[in-house]
Amino acid sequence: MATPTEPAATPTGIEQAHDTSKLWTPTRLGDIRVDNRLAMSPMTRRRADANGQPNERMATYYAQRASFGLIVTEGTYPSPEARAYPNQPGILASHAAGWAHVTDAVHQAGGRIAMQLMHAGRLTHPDITGVADVIAPSAIGYEAGSEHAHAPERNPVPKAATKADIDRIIEDHVSAAQRAIAAGLDGIELHGANGYLLQQFLSPATNQRTDAYGGSTAGRARFVIELLEAIAGSVGAGRVGLRLSPGANIQGADENDPHDLTATYTTLGYALRRLDLAYVSIVHPDLPGEFVQHIRHEFNAPLIANTGFSTVTSRNEARHLIDTGAADMIAVGRPAIANPDLPARWKTGADENRPDLTTFYSGDNGYIDYPTLNAHTVG
Repeated sequence: MATPTEPAATPTGIEQAHDTSKLWTPTRLGDIRVDNRLAMSPMTRRRADANGQPNERMATYYAQRASFGLIVTEGTYPSPEARAYPNQPGILASHAAGWAHVTDAVHQAGGRIAMQLMHAGRLTHPDITGVADVIAPSAIGYEAGSEHAHAPERNPVPKAATKADIDRIIEDHVSAAQRAIAAGLDGIELHGANGYLLQQFLSPATNQRTDAYGGSTAGRARFVIELLEAIAGSVGAGRVGLRLSPGANIQGADENDPHDLTATYTTLGYALRRLDLAYVSIVHPDLPGEFVQHIRHEFNAPLIANTGFSTVTSRNEARHLIDTGAADMIAVGRPAIANPDLPARWKTGADENRPDLTTFYSGDNGYIDYPTLNAHTVG
């Protein structure tokens, strides 16, 4: 297996590597110690084997990026019904050994890696999952439009989850988290963003239940709270984070009422603060603003911040957010795909490789072949 190339010495003519920003200082996210404040965002790459097995290319890919303070894996399905895409990795019992190889590679390269657990909810199809029913909070369909979703078939109208379904989904996540920690992952992140199952429960557009898991903001937050409580109770809250994209209106999980939005995420944060989670990760265009900082306060947990889906966080913006205390850590997406040694590039002010969007979700190129600072190709 290829290992990451060592960052080259500071290139001639660019800023010296004596950046005094707090971006380069160590910190703790609960039980997870990180060497710097730059995280690699969870990003769908679809390079696992057809059966969801993590493979050698994935081990190389993540190990190449071990200089990030924390790597968060792409969304990983905890059960067959949760799977969203072809070639998405899973963390079923049969996948555990593959993930152990990935984590060994990252740790040998000096990195830390957390697994994002992701349940697609209504955003999938039986052709992807191999399971007859698509499960969601309510029987409200959605026509997939994403280039990396199931196409061209329309996703079926989902089955509204019963209490037994909810209990089973929570158990599936707990078992998956246990397998991930046993495989050497440093932490678990729950995917509560981007319109997937957790946000489907939070959103009044996708959750129209009238039982204890719907209606009021407390009802819509109940599933997420119970899920986090169960996982934290199993693997330790200091290893567990939650990713949110409040008000992003992604994939039909719309949250258009500002009062309801604030009430929902206040309820969620206040209920979960007693757990002492490792972190909350928030995707939002106004990170220093009152809303995000209010939610951060309610969770009383370290904040990993990301500027949004269409706005790429710059080096200067990342430094500013950390140095002003607006965030505890910065998550970056596309720059991490194209620059396996992004921390070294940002610390020295070096130029960055441009990501090739056409290779984000498939293909042999654009995965482990982006060059590092010394111009050698890794992998």
